[in-house]
Amino acid sequence: MSMSGADWVTLSVVVPAFNEERRLPGTLAALREFLGRQGWTWEIRIVDDGSIDGTARIADAAASSERSIHVQREPHRGKGAAVKAGLTAARGEFRFICDADLSMAIGELSRFLPPVAPPFDVAIGSREGAAARRVGEPAYRHLIGRLFNYSAQRLALPGIEDSQCGFKMFTAAAVQSIFPLVTVDGWAFDVEVLAIARAQGLRIIEIPIEWHYRQESRLSILRDGYGMLRELLRIRARARRGVYGVTADRHKA
Repeated sequence: MSMSGADWVTLSVVVPAFNEERRLPGTLAALREFLGRQGWTWEIRIVDDGSIDGTARIADAAASSERSIHVQREPHRGKGAAVKAGLTAARGEFRFICDADLSMAIGELSRFLPPVAPPFDVAIGSREGAAARRVGEPAYRHLIGRLFNYSAQRLALPGIEDSQCGFKMFTAAAVQSIFPLVTVDGWAFDVEVLAIARAQGLRIIEIPIEWHYRQESRLSILRDGYGMLRELLRIRARARRGVYGVTADRHKA
């Protein structure tokens, strides 16, 4: 996709949304207020993942009142597919995935951009490590998350402490290099994205954040656990076959 200089913005915030009529208004208000105080040019791209509630109506109303908000409608295929569609359509030099529940304190976003962040291709929010903080998370949810991360590290991503946090920043070049190879539409898409980035030698950094548990999470270990494990095994197999190798020229600093 080619764009003129006038089309580019500094930051795109991509918000995948499936039936988020309750949480989306507050999230959009917080994003607009924060971004409006920064010195960046920006856009918010709401990717409606085939919602059947009032998500599209709320998104359209926000877009009609703010020219930097865009609504992108997609058929319902899962969060991974919505993220892929939004990031590839975005216009930012930097492109940020933001969960619709805004469980990361919005002020943390500045830490994912230069000059605060060190050089990177992919910067991922991390809820692990001494500098990270989890607020209000039940012990059983934390245990489930750590078990999945342990599996992800053993099978596909050794050394990545938190692959599943819903807040990640990509450079435009990283999006163009990674996402044509992404095949997972469901919850394990984060693992595949990072496995591709690692296979291509991209710089991945983890940024410890303050993260607030939201009870409305749709992930169910009983319903989704087997499918996620199956996807991890498929990702490992694809990585071992070299499917995720370099596909695009990249400028290296």
